[in-house]
Amino acid sequence: MSKYLILCVDDERDVLDSVTNDLASLEEHFIIEAAESVAEAKEILADANADDIQLALILCDHIMPDDLGVDFLIELSRLDMTANAKKLLLTGQAGLNETVQAVNHASLNYFIAKPWQGKTLKQVVIDQLTSFMIEHDANLMPWIQVLDAERIMEAISNNRLNYSDM
Repeated sequence: MSKYLILCVDDERDVLDSVTNDLASLEEHFIIEAAESVAEAKEILADANADDIQLALILCDHIMPDDLGVDFLIELSRLDMTANAKKLLLTGQAGLNETVQAVNHASLNYFIAKPWQGKTLKQVVIDQLTSFMIEHDANLMPWIQVLDAERIMEAISNNRLNYSDM
């Protein structure tokens, strides 16, 4: 089973701690990293790329001291190594224009408003990761125990049907 990265970016340490706590049950199957800035996130992504670890999902705040999260997500959608990752904006401050910009540039898969419910955040992340794995991992069987088992089984079944049609 390949290792994949979940990256959380927010300039507030308390928010990062809360997000990583909400996703802690996924740590057995994913590498979960937290960054307090876009610059730190880029370092983590460079290290992951060097270690051949693919970014599966990024949760990013919008308003940060040096960068805007929407701009970073748009940038990631244009890079080969991160284009396929699921991108979630987790913020209480994004305006409609910024959110529309991110959606229009195909760089936003989901918007989560602060404050959030931990159970809801985890379910959205599992849903997005399930989509990512179905789209990008040829070996879906190990993901049944972690992600949306029904969708994974359906994808496995569809893949078998596609092979039998050849």
